[in-house]
Amino acid sequence: MKTLNMANAGSPANAPGNSLESAQVRAQLQLREMILAGELPGGARIAELSIVEKLGVSRTPIRAALMRLEQEGLLESLPNGGFAVRTFSERDVSEAIELRGTIEGLSARLAAERGAPTVVLGEARECLNRIDAVLSQPALNDEAFSDYVALNERFHALLSEMAGSEVIAKELDRVSSLPFASASGFVVVQANSPRARDMLIVAQDQHRQVLDAIEQREGSRAEAIMREHSRLAQRNLRAAVASHNLDQMPGVRLIRKK
Repeated sequence: MKTLNMANAGSPANAPGNSLESAQVRAQLQLREMILAGELPGGARIAELSIVEKLGVSRTPIRAALMRLEQEGLLESLPNGGFAVRTFSERDVSEAIELRGTIEGLSARLAAERGAPTVVLGEARECLNRIDAVLSQPALNDEAFSDYVALNERFHALLSEMAGSEVIAKELDRVSSLPFASASGFVVVQANSPRARDMLIVAQDQHRQVLDAIEQREGSRAEAIMREHSRLAQRNLRAAVASHNLDQMPGVRLIRKK
């Protein structure tokens, strides 16, 4: 355990601004959870004072958190001040998925052209081996789908790391934070579908193909595969909407009814 002494008492880690930033991050995470859980309904104006009371923090970090959530796309600013929870059309979600595919494609191309770190490539191969083990089962139960989601998110994170671009990584994080736009956004909805495992096997083949393209330094091929990979998510979106099983998904109340 570290002890506080006069030598470090004035360091940035102990400065008031650092504590304020930490409070803002906590407020941002809590507010995001409240929005996706439906505690703050789509279209509703955010009552700042009630949020202050509920979260037990001051108005300054709350305001900063609200501004960050507006940048993420979960909130929209109102003409007379304040914020309201955004709602999304099916087109909005589709465009967010398309944008993620575009950014991931660029990231994969840069990874191939620049040369991905050997260690990260090895971690990605091991991740895919573990996905193969999950998909080797003739039928996937809830636990297997949960394992797939975690491994799929890990693989996509490793792909982002391979590019070595903080700018692209930040943009990818931003678009993936939108409801349903993450790499595993629709996997859980498809869990009970007879075709779910088949869809995941196709996705896994694309994982293998893009990793091979990156290792072979084939940038255009790697980019095209990731663009095509996002189209699977588009198909899952249409299938999920058609199946009326969207209630299984966090944030579903943010999608406007037609």
